[in-house]
Order: sequence, then structure tokens, then C-alpha cells
Amino acid sequence: MEILIVIFVLLQAIGAIMGAGGAVFGELAYFRAIKDGRIDRAERDHLRVIANALRFGMMLLLLSSIALVLAAFIDSDPIQPALTASYWILMTLALVVIWASWALSKRSLPFWLGSAIIFTGWWMIALLAFGRFPDIGYGPTILFTIVAGDIIAAVLAYCRSLYPRALEPREL
Repeated sequence: MEILIVIFVLLQAIGAIMGAGGAVFGELAYFRAIKDGRIDRAERDHLRVIANALRFGMMLLLLSSIALVLAAFIDSDPIQPALTASYWILMTLALVVIWASWALSKRSLPFWLGSAIIFTGWWMIALLAFGRFPDIGYGPTILFTIVAGDIIAAVLAYCRSLYPRALEPREL
């Protein structure tokens, strides 16, 4: 059973890295796409590949998280993952990233806000998956994520303002 747990932890980490890396490459691809003032077919295909990588990363992350919970239950571990704050932080962030992605696709969330939420959420998921975020509790971690998301939104808005001929996201 230990080898399965190691495999599921690795798959969870791979999913988190795919998502965080995909978020970075998505932003870079968006900046490259708006550089000339229009999005051509190659740029649109590139953005579609990044979206598929993000979808696959989230699926890998969630399935491996569920598998870890089931493996801990079957193995009768004294500390069940579903009873820890870090598990629920991870699941909350995954739900927020999924919701923001859906809201962006339905155009019910402004692009600047949605992209900042997704970017911040994926990086927080990656930090949590690799154990690089201190265990400060559910509430403080969510508040830290909100503040980090605000800072990232401001930085991305500033970077986008540097392009004078930037496209509106609805043209994507």
C-alpha cells in the first residue's frame, strides 16, 4: 500500500506542477498573442493546448487526492487526510480554480479577475502539494491567498497596460 501512496502523491504533485506551469505559460502566451494586436490561428491553437494541460493537471490532482483519501481509509491510518485543514484548503482552491475557469468561459467574470484567481489558485495548490506553505490553518491560508490574488491581479494589470494595442479578452 505504501508504494500506491507514493505514486498518488507523485501524481498529485505532477498535476499541481502542470497547473501552475500551465498558468504561467498561459499568461506568457496571452502576452505574446496581444503583442501584434490580433490573435491568429497558431496563437489560438497554442492557448487551446495550454487549456487542455490545465484541465488534465486538475483532473490528475483531484483523482490522486481522492485516491490518497481512499488509500488512507483502507490502510486505517490514524490521521485521515479528509480531516486535515491542508486537505480542505487544497480542495477549496481546486474548486475556486474550477469555478473561475468556468466563469471565464461563460464570460461572467472579468478577464483580469479570472486570470488572477486561476494563476494564484494554481500556485497555491502547487505550494500546498509540495508542502512549501506553512500550516497556519484554513482561514489564514485563504486570506493569504486572497491578498496574494489581489497583488497578482495588480501586477498582471500593470503588465497588460504596457501593451498599447492590447486586445480585449472577448476577442479570444
